[in-house]
Amino acid sequence: MRILDIDCEAAERLARDIVVAGGNAEAHHCDVAIRDQVDSTFAKLFGRSSLDILVNNAGIAHIGSLEKTTESDFVRVFDVNVRGFYNCMKAAVCRMKDNRGGVILNIASIAATAGITDRFAYSMSKGAVLAMTYSVARDYLPFNIRCNCISPARVHTPFVDNFIQQNYPGREKEMFEKLARSQPIGRMAEPLEVASLALFLCSDEASFITGSNYPIDGGFLNLHG
Repeated sequence: MRILDIDCEAAERLARDIVVAGGNAEAHHCDVAIRDQVDSTFAKLFGRSSLDILVNNAGIAHIGSLEKTTESDFVRVFDVNVRGFYNCMKAAVCRMKDNRGGVILNIASIAATAGITDRFAYSMSKGAVLAMTYSVARDYLPFNIRCNCISPARVHTPFVDNFIQQNYPGREKEMFEKLARSQPIGRMAEPLEVASLALFLCSDEASFITGSNYPIDGGFLNLHG
């Protein structure tokens, strides 16, 4: 496994955890929003091993309606959440064609298909991820490249904790409980639950699945009422 992240320390910690658990992992500094960095990092990796699976999971959040979203806010979210996925997929797909197959898995959000208050830029970006997933899946069918998407509701990660701390200072506990209860199942997902679905979709057991979006949302999309 090769982990690309703008946060070198976090990537290295994850790589060490994987190695300790018996896996094989390396961390590489890369800002996926910058095309040259993506191209140079992928070129270095291509020189050492094949590329069979790409998981796009970079993302940043933003709170705000259309009127409260500045142009710089919009561009910042677009650069990471959309351009970053584009850069990585474009760098990967030619090598996958050479290998006569591969798997691309994009992590979107329920915000791609549901109207969520004050998430204009974020929803835009995740809707674009979903649309790109469908397009890539269709265009690369002849090359045995599968492309799918996972759309989680809220998952309890440091990303969520930091988001709450930054946007609701002094109300962290209240907002965590409110966000957790917004899933009909009554809690946030755990990272392992999303990872298990990702592992399946990237495996040979999912060889008949492409161009699909998988909400993992505790009933958020269908069970409100």
